[in-house]
Amino acid sequence: MNEIILNIYLIINSGLVTEFRAIAYEMEGGDDRKIAFLKSRAKEDFNNAYKFNAPQDKQGRFMSYKRFHKFEKRGMHFQLFEEIFSHFNVPEHPLICVTPVVDGEIYAGK
Repeated sequence: MNEIILNIYLIINSGLVTEFRAIAYEMEGGDDRKIAFLKSRAKEDFNNAYKFNAPQDKQGRFMSYKRFHKFEKRGMHFQLFEEIFSHFNVPEHPLICVTPVVDGEIYAGK
């Protein structure tokens, strides 16, 4: 059965999460195969990925990566990707590969 899987990019500039990007694929097979595929495409996909707004507080300030990491450790980072999931019409808890892009450098497979 085919499943929509996503490469999601976390754009971090000067310690702040300033943008998300994402690209989707439809693929069948095991999760290990799908994750390996997403990782293999991470650098190539970056420039073609759709851009999404990163979360901001009421004063328009971006979230620090440190705060994002706390969300991630608690499994709550999926909430921050709702716009992405909606855009690609994926079910709850899709298979994703999150790649950080820190000050312009893509950390694929690291």
